[in-house]
Amino acid sequence: MKVNVKKLHENAKLPHYGSAYAAGADLYACEGCEIPAGETRFVRTGIAVELPEGTVGLVYARSGLACKQDLAPANKVGVVDCDYRGEIMVALHNHGRETRTVATGDRVAQFVVAPYYVCEYEEGELSETVRGAGGFGSTGKR
Repeated sequence: MKVNVKKLHENAKLPHYGSAYAAGADLYACEGCEIPAGETRFVRTGIAVELPEGTVGLVYARSGLACKQDLAPANKVGVVDCDYRGEIMVALHNHGRETRTVATGDRVAQFVVAPYYVCEYEEGELSETVRGAGGFGSTGKR
């Protein structure tokens, strides 16, 4: 699948897959910034994308950044709709106890393109299942 990408900043990098079977392509910071402990900063990627109709771009944390630097998307998963044409921004939150620095060119998140369904929601009765309304840790208990 081809995705058109527009660079909005001279330091912008196109998303890049780290391996042949990676599901997410790395997103890069086009400007550096500092993120104080317990705070969130919007990190610019300097790119805009044109996703195919029926797909969504999902912005996920990079495991190394989250585990080693305490930096992860503040909204957990960012959603980029296929009709959005603005700059992709990553709201990085510093979960640690010290200020972290993001440098120009750092990998700050990963971008997964996935299909989605548009549903018609109708009010009505639900079918019965063995699980029923059990949630939040209810499965596997016998």
